[in-house]
Amino acid sequence: MSQSVEQRWNHNIHYHRIVLGAVPAGARSALDVGTGDGLLAGELAQRVPEVTAIDIDRDVVSSARAEFDAVDFVVGDVMSPEFGGQFDLVASMAAVHHLGDPSAALRRLADLTSPGGTLVVVGLARPTGWSDYAMDAVGVVQHKWLSWRRGLWEHSAPTVWPPAHSYQQVRRSARLELPGVSWRRLPLFRYSLVGRKP
Repeated sequence: MSQSVEQRWNHNIHYHRIVLGAVPAGARSALDVGTGDGLLAGELAQRVPEVTAIDIDRDVVSSARAEFDAVDFVVGDVMSPEFGGQFDLVASMAAVHHLGDPSAALRRLADLTSPGGTLVVVGLARPTGWSDYAMDAVGVVQHKWLSWRRGLWEHSAPTVWPPAHSYQQVRRSARLELPGVSWRRLPLFRYSLVGRKP
């Protein structure tokens, strides 16, 4: 028997709360970039009237579409100039490292965010300094505890490992492309970027 959405846990699901907590008041539209199995998009659809979710992998989108009928799923590349429209919330969960150059990816996500809207990125990167390795050590302990307590649900979306870019490179790109964005280094091998578009 398959697990319900509420029963599933992994590193990405753990940080859905960052995205859900950043949904702007009165948001009418949201975009989930690199939606994978669609779990985040499904949660967003409970809060935002119009949710679009995009992923380049046709099979994983087909599976997500079968589970979450309140979401408009799109097979495609978010970096493509043909992908139109802006959204009150743009969210990317563990997808920026799939998109090539981090500066270009963050710039594209910002362009898709409506004025006054919010951009939230939770991503992966490579550790390079002692503080990164210390945070990863915390993440190993947290992973073991939470995996034992909750069970680890394996998603079906394609992965890229190791990430091509370091935390330092992503943070530098964020400073250049997203002035005023809030950066946090997180346990469980993640970082977050949260910013409101002027």
